[in-house]
Amino acid sequence: MADRLKGKIAVVFGAGSSGEGWGNGKAAAVAFAREGARVACIDISQPAADETAQIIADEGGVAIALAADVTRQDSIDAAVAATMTRFGRINILHNNVGVTHMGGPVELSEEQFQAAIDLNLGPVYRCSKAVIPHMLAGGGGAIVNISSIAAIRWVGYPYFAYYATKAAVNQATVAIAMQYARQGIRANCIMPGLIDTPMIYKQISAQYPSVEEMVAARDALVPMGKMGTAWDIANAAVFLASEEAKFITGVCLPVDGGQTCGASGVG
Repeated sequence: MADRLKGKIAVVFGAGSSGEGWGNGKAAAVAFAREGARVACIDISQPAADETAQIIADEGGVAIALAADVTRQDSIDAAVAATMTRFGRINILHNNVGVTHMGGPVELSEEQFQAAIDLNLGPVYRCSKAVIPHMLAGGGGAIVNISSIAAIRWVGYPYFAYYATKAAVNQATVAIAMQYARQGIRANCIMPGLIDTPMIYKQISAQYPSVEEMVAARDALVPMGKMGTAWDIANAAVFLASEEAKFITGVCLPVDGGQTCGASGVG
């Protein structure tokens, strides 16, 4: 265990994984702990949060597992209050919750569009609302939001609501960064490219004839020749949350194997 985040308290919303393996939030929570942070692992699924917290405990770290629904302010507030009771402060907020619904404005239902707002953009607002006062009282902190390269590029999938809400996450991050820059709070976001996580097998794979063809097609779109992993996102999150990034705020960082360097982001 290293000590880049030694003494810090990190709150990770979306700390579970949507399937077997490593999702971005699960990897981030474990990576924070490996760097010395004590972690509140928060997920809508208590068993998923428990699993992540147990991994941290098994490695000698300190974590608590909490269930919360990020579409409800009262649920978020309760999780944050429990974190404050256990640890006394919050230094790092990591917002990882998100969802994809395929379809353009014609195909998407009103319910799907609203769900995209509630689950992609809503947590940035609600979790920041709950955590920022504690950061201000403690002298500052670091916020890391998970966006997507879909915020700035067409990536080949017809998911209008995902593009729109992730673009909003980028600018919401900038707004927080600028408002609180002189009060010791930094806010940045990570824009993952094509990442091999359990989520893509549940929410993306239906766009392809087979899982194998999905993996091959996504690998082929990345200039470096292969999709990234959840650990690529987690390592970026650790950096942005650490003192190594103390002069970095308002940045939307692509972690994408070079994909956004192309004209369209598709290849």
